Amino acid sequence: MSLATVDTFPPTALRPTAAAPTPAPAPKIRAVPDGTEARGFVLYVGIDEAKAAAAGTDLGRIVEALKALTAELAPAAETYAAVAIAPAGAGGRDVDVVRLALQDPSAIAKHRHTAAIDEDEDRAASGVVVDISRKRLILDNQTVALTYKEFELLQYLVLREGRTIDRAELISSLWSGADEEDVPNERTIDVHVRRLRAKLARYEDIVRTVRGVGYRFDRHADVSIRHASAPSPDLF
Repeated sequence: MSLATVDTFPPTALRPTAAAPTPAPAPKIRAVPDGTEARGFVLYVGIDEAKAAAAGTDLGRIVEALKALTAELAPAAETYAAVAIAPAGAGGRDVDVVRLALQDPSAIAKHRHTAAIDEDEDRAASGVVVDISRKRLILDNQTVALTYKEFELLQYLVLREGRTIDRAELISSLWSGADEEDVPNERTIDVHVRRLRAKLARYEDIVRTVRGVGYRFDRHADVSIRHASAPSPDLF
């Protein structure tokens, strides 16, 4: 029979023990003004459905998990969740879009300040401004009323500057998912381009016709592109 051995140490030779980690101090909320009291808080979570799905979850499950954690930490707490809705393809960080959509005062103030700067830039600029971030076209300081498809068409060409795009690609890219009866033919594409060029007025040549092939956007000294703060979903 074998016996297990036990290490022994002299009484004076004690093993050093690691010091217990000091717990991190709990974060404190900002001091509240006199005569007021904190009654709760807002946590803005910036994530869209696609990012949630890529993480193996969805917005509903995230909301329920946060509510469950709150109930565990403070059973008497009441919770309320609101989903922020924004235009498809809205630029900017997710959390900033959420704060603005849910009317966060500091986000609104920042947005107004940015809009004021943009307006000043518009007044100072001449020529063509293709504002992808705000989905608008400005000619000589005047906003041009484009239809949704007209701007999509212009944006598609702008983001592929210098490359000739054939009509079939425009149809498959800009009308993907549309009902069959709503999908245009190549002649209809020519009509869309003709209308767009008419609205470009004296700058119509930035959208060039390549005979027998399709259309191409050419950069011009009078043209400036204002990109979104986050990459456009149409940008490759």
